[in-house]
Amino acid sequence: MTQPPKGARRPYGVKTAPYAHPSPTTTLKRARSAPSFFPSPTTTLKRARSAPYFFLLPAAVLFALFFALPIGYAVWLSFHKVEIKGLGLGKGAKTEVWAGLENYASSLTDSEFLASALRVLGYGAVVVPVMLGLALFFALLLDSERVRGRSFARLAIFLPYAVPGVIAAVLWGFLYLPAVSPFHFLLEKAGLPQPDLMDGGPLYLAMANIAVWGGTGFNMIVIYTALRALPAEVYEAAKLDGCSELQIALRIKIPMVAPSLVLTFFFSIIATLQVFNEPMTLKPLTNGIPSTWSPLMKVYNDAFTGGNIYAASATAVVLALATFALSFALLRISNRRTTQGASR
Repeated sequence: MTQPPKGARRPYGVKTAPYAHPSPTTTLKRARSAPSFFPSPTTTLKRARSAPYFFLLPAAVLFALFFALPIGYAVWLSFHKVEIKGLGLGKGAKTEVWAGLENYASSLTDSEFLASALRVLGYGAVVVPVMLGLALFFALLLDSERVRGRSFARLAIFLPYAVPGVIAAVLWGFLYLPAVSPFHFLLEKAGLPQPDLMDGGPLYLAMANIAVWGGTGFNMIVIYTALRALPAEVYEAAKLDGCSELQIALRIKIPMVAPSLVLTFFFSIIATLQVFNEPMTLKPLTNGIPSTWSPLMKVYNDAFTGGNIYAASATAVVLALATFALSFALLRISNRRTTQGASR
């Protein structure tokens, strides 16, 4: 379109070239060729689906490097052994060969390993019921409306859990020693008998006391949190029906926090089977604790004292499988009872 001469009046409704709007086809082409600042819905959906995996990547890498990889290496070591040629001197005299199930057979038939397992079972028979019973008692006590100083009491009960296990074992170990224990001094002044808690049967009670002292607070917090999550309407209805505090605790609170009790029971069983700090720390203070008192001490003794990391790996794998099997069986039993109770 030609431009009108200078000074001429433009006709009404006629647009000149510099002010002409592009056609719809041109607009569409420009929109397709222009860079898109906003992603399409499909791209947004793909990014949203891949975002959780991106955030989980650091945890997955750490899990693989520091958990899965060591477990796999321990399993690989458990199927091997060292074969010594000649006097075992010189290069190539010691070679790593395939052993199959030889290490596992030796571990399962080792009298020291079986004795350590029995000792731990006896230790757990004392620790688990007492610790969970005290945790439940303290949780119910703190959940009562008549208790004062609830915050201080909760902190005081939980505080021993914050003390590292080695420090707790050293602390109680010196309290048990007759030469330095203030309890023995008071018993001597009172003319009462002074029991030796570092030898024989009382040794189980001494180590169980350390575990109960340190683990009751954690289990109490788990149960107490479950109690605080229960609806208040249930308590009010029970009070209207004339139930006392004891009846509410026995018939309402304890059944409703049964999942938390099962959870703490599993944690306690696993911690009992993996006991290591208490006997290992108390061992230099007494002659009543052998180097293989617990299964983990047996693993440590085989690996770092005896130098047989292959047998130690097999024992560790057996202990891990036993822990998994026991936890799985208890979980199935608990779920079955829960399902039967719900169906009724």
